[in-house]
Amino acid sequence: MLKYALFDLDDTLYASQCGLWAAIGERIDLFMVERLGLAPDTVVAQRRHYLETFGTTLNGLRREHAVDPHAFLEFVHDVPLPDYLSANAALDEMLTRLPLSKAIFTNADAAHARRVLACLGIARHFTQIIDIHRLEFINKPDTRAYERALALIGARAEECVFIDDAPRNLRPAQALGLLTVLVRAGDQPLPDGVDYQIESILQLEGVLAAAGAQRQP
Repeated sequence: MLKYALFDLDDTLYASQCGLWAAIGERIDLFMVERLGLAPDTVVAQRRHYLETFGTTLNGLRREHAVDPHAFLEFVHDVPLPDYLSANAALDEMLTRLPLSKAIFTNADAAHARRVLACLGIARHFTQIIDIHRLEFINKPDTRAYERALALIGARAEECVFIDDAPRNLRPAQALGLLTVLVRAGDQPLPDGVDYQIESILQLEGVLAAAGAQRQP
């Protein structure tokens, strides 16, 4: 029986088309150029390498450039969120109806998560924010990050659904026994490691109902 829902943050709780993650990506590029002196024409390939090797740009920069994670996260998240996000009444109502304990599970930091949740008007629904600091910089898709998240919410894998916008982050969760839901726009085949696929987070309620996951009112 499902009791808990773990939500990724960026490009999951809001539509990727809003442009926020692209803006954060531009800040990451700027950090690498301005703070580390890397050539602008190399940063895209370098970020791809870090993502594939370490799971995040931050952990790649920590390993190879001894970057201060606090300085990095503060810099890259310094974007005007209200330019991209606004209160989402439909999402607020859907989360209200969803009879599961809810937590954020993100490779970002809690400060950024709180700002995003406040802009969306949904902060009240989440009992915990499991961020990169609470994960001790062991980030998705490292299996240990999921095990730590489960320990922090006090749940067994089979009691949880995990919702994310990246298939590579869902595969380890499914392998551990979590129900997995991919939020991705467009009609694309269901990737390995994904139980359900939705185009919008607003479709989650229907998916869980179809999966027999809805609980008592």
